[in-house]
Amino acid sequence: MRDFLPSDVRRREYVIGVVKEVYERYGFEPLETPAVENIETLLGKYGEEGNQLIFKILKRGEHEKTGEADLALRYDLTVPLARVVAEYGEKLPKFFKRYQIQPVWRADRPARGRFREFYQCDVDVIGTRSNIVEAELCAAAGEALTKLSFNNFTIRLNHRQVLAGMLDAAGVTPEKHADALVALDKLDKIGREGVAKEFAERGMLVESGEMLLSFFENLTALERAAEFVVDESKTDEKAAFNSAVLGRLVEFIGENEVGARGVDELRKIIKFSAAGGSQSRIKIDPSLARGLSYYTGAIMEISVPDLVGSLGGGGRYDNLIGMFSKRDIPACGFSLGLERIIYVMTQREMFPSVVVASAADVLIGTLDQESVSHSLEVAHELRDSGFRVDVYPEAKLGAWFGYAEARRIPLLVVIGSRERESSKVSLRDLRSHEQEEISLKCLAAAVRKKLNVDER
Repeated sequence: MRDFLPSDVRRREYVIGVVKEVYERYGFEPLETPAVENIETLLGKYGEEGNQLIFKILKRGEHEKTGEADLALRYDLTVPLARVVAEYGEKLPKFFKRYQIQPVWRADRPARGRFREFYQCDVDVIGTRSNIVEAELCAAAGEALTKLSFNNFTIRLNHRQVLAGMLDAAGVTPEKHADALVALDKLDKIGREGVAKEFAERGMLVESGEMLLSFFENLTALERAAEFVVDESKTDEKAAFNSAVLGRLVEFIGENEVGARGVDELRKIIKFSAAGGSQSRIKIDPSLARGLSYYTGAIMEISVPDLVGSLGGGGRYDNLIGMFSKRDIPACGFSLGLERIIYVMTQREMFPSVVVASAADVLIGTLDQESVSHSLEVAHELRDSGFRVDVYPEAKLGAWFGYAEARRIPLLVVIGSRERESSKVSLRDLRSHEQEEISLKCLAAAVRKKLNVDER
């Protein structure tokens, strides 16, 4: 958990602003929920590993000694959404689209780009099983990243029913499916040998594990041979690659009905994504598992080259809301990891200069006490013209320059008795070190010209 200095906050607000603008153009509405939920609301929704990462809040009073907990910090934004839909269903439209940008907490081991408190940017659609939803979510998330200047990323796509069909075809017993998915979800992190070892530790047959891992290895070879999959301009080749993967899935799964339904839904998502213009970003990846246990259908995850972990992910969770409402309400969502996005953008210097630039446009320095009121009047007029203006409270010329440099303020307006009497000011460009006298009535225009901005 971290403190955020002004430059950090500006970066955060910029990313949130871009994401919100994209989400709202796709018809999503804002929603907020409390930081704290009843612990029963959260437990059992995230799988065995997720349960261990929930920040529990001890009961007050004597229960502090026993370690009993009745509340917990929000782990994600999806389960609270399910609770809200169950609780306020009568007040919400049947087809409900919402976005939510708030912090969540996980008792995870901190690492580079991984934090215990972090923001998520979620979009979810409630009330339909149509695969149009998955295509729209991929398009919205992809467009948000594109507008943030991410040009090389892939939306990996898979389906829980496809995974179930593959596990059945490999001879994995139903009671071992959850264990197998937990292990498979780590394939890109610990590699084939690591997953094989975890399969064995979880009691899976060696033959089943080898059959699955060999299939994924063959797909990796297919991907290496098709180098075009990383070239976003070659949409036709990307479509051919996805079609080839679907064909191999059909061969592997055989006549398994559950797996066949999943493959059919993947075909629909690819088709709808092509119509919506996001197909070039999508790659079918049968090894993608995603560890959260509430997923029931399509699952997605965003990968960036040379980045460990993902920038976001999501999927369909048709049974989750029913845990709260006792009604069958389908749902699908996608979450962008705000902290990871900001971290990558900062490290790769992807932020526009205006975001990391000055905290103010103009600093006003006053040479004498008698000119303070006049300086405040000038500041007021410049602010009315749309500029960000800071007034230095003391008549210390050297301090002005150090302060302006530290805050990256480009312009300095100096006001003293001579300027006050002549209705002029001294305007100094701290970047070029040029200084000139400007009449008060021309000051706003001169500042605008120096900053090279349109009239505000």
